[in-house]
Amino acid sequence: MWFKTFTTIEMASFFQPLLALLYPELCPACGQLLTSDEQTICLSCRFLLPRTGYEKVHDNPIARMFWGRTHLHAATACFFFAKQGRVQHLIHELKYRSNKEAGLFLGEEMAKEMAASEIFSGIDYLVPVPLHPKKLRTRGYNQSEVLAMGMLKNIHAQLSTDNLVRAVATDTQTKKSREARWKNVKDIFVLKNPAMFEGKHILLIDDVVTTGSTIEACANVLADVSAIKISVAAAACPAS
Repeated sequence: MWFKTFTTIEMASFFQPLLALLYPELCPACGQLLTSDEQTICLSCRFLLPRTGYEKVHDNPIARMFWGRTHLHAATACFFFAKQGRVQHLIHELKYRSNKEAGLFLGEEMAKEMAASEIFSGIDYLVPVPLHPKKLRTRGYNQSEVLAMGMLKNIHAQLSTDNLVRAVATDTQTKKSREARWKNVKDIFVLKNPAMFEGKHILLIDDVVTTGSTIEACANVLADVSAIKISVAAAACPAS
């Protein structure tokens, strides 16, 4: 009896329609079925994601948030975050449902916007806001690092994940006031090798910026480094 030997590619092509029927891919932003031509999120959500445009404006609302608190070269958040909105769904998929593809997509989109801005030119290191090792073990990954990995496709910089570290575990920031958030993160970050960042342009990356307390605490540690330039990029900020 003659049997045909199928290649891996042929086998994948054969079973793909069946797998798509049994396990349909849904857009993490709106929950609709993705077509065969759509990847990660649907075309409608790609078009409708609420972009801030802040990366083009030096004194935008995110930058002004840090005036008088810490010295930054520039700051931005790329999307508006609204309750039950598309961006909230993407952030929650990344942060709580291990959907790294959603985070890589957001990071890539962030970098596309920022790469066209002179304000954010010449970045040397992408530095995700670190998680404490205990939280990292529990979650399995740092959501801000996933964003940074997506950004590397459009920003030519090095990724640094082990120089700025979180030395103290803290409670969740979600329902804390601004003052409580600041007390919760004050003095919890440590820079292991300051010389590594001397004279460099550092881009701090976080998923959502609300009161800015975590970013402020990170920036204050970095500010002691000689000739450093510190910028900030968050995936989202609350819609005003």
